[in-house]
Amino acid sequence: MKKKIMITCGLVLVFFTLTKIFGYSYPAIHQPVVKADLDSIKSNLESNDENTLSFANELVPTGNKHIDHKMEQALKANSYKNMQTYQLHQNAEVWFPIIEPILKKYGIPEDFKYIPLIESGMKRGQYSPKGAAGLWQFMPQTGRDYGLTVNDKIDERMNVRLATVAAAKYIKDLYKQFDSWTLAAAAYNGGEGRMWRQIKSQKQDDYFKMKLNHETGKYVYSLISMKEVIEHPQDYGYKIRNARKLLALQN
Repeated sequence: MKKKIMITCGLVLVFFTLTKIFGYSYPAIHQPVVKADLDSIKSNLESNDENTLSFANELVPTGNKHIDHKMEQALKANSYKNMQTYQLHQNAEVWFPIIEPILKKYGIPEDFKYIPLIESGMKRGQYSPKGAAGLWQFMPQTGRDYGLTVNDKIDERMNVRLATVAAAKYIKDLYKQFDSWTLAAAAYNGGEGRMWRQIKSQKQDDYFKMKLNHETGKYVYSLISMKEVIEHPQDYGYKIRNARKLLALQN
């Protein structure tokens, strides 16, 4: 009986020790004091100077009712009230320092670092039902096309550094095709072939004026909203002590 009691006490001690060690893995994260709702998000959006929202220095044409509505909905979707988690901020704190210098090396705007947050939540080992994998959610052949080994034994899509290099090369090629970072981001989601067909059929190459399928049509808005939530967390219900740690690298 004494032996069982000693074992039980030992397990309890181990549990509390591990809790103390791992329970404070992200000291920058605080519990929220407020939870942003749609009204406060609208207020934040309206209080911004006109045309301050952007992706890769391409301005969002705010002031248009349809565009403003899509932006508000995207911001609401990533607010603490809907997300109820700090996991995105925690994962960004881990992976941004690896992703940012690689994008910079290849001349890719740092706003593209938000793609993994949208695609996979920056969780390693993610596979989609369609076969995409990794933080950047590469399809097997696209990964191979950009230098990744993908076979039954090795899947370099799971290697964050290698996959980010491949993503940077892919995004750079997309920009060369479309001469627009917003269209490059949309093509990353929907495919360059589909994007070209829409440009030709609509005779329009402004992402914000195009009519696209639901997922691609909200994709850039989701990237911008993720950027806002990470860079200005307090406006969307999050309380982060050192939010600057998650901002872009300084030149």
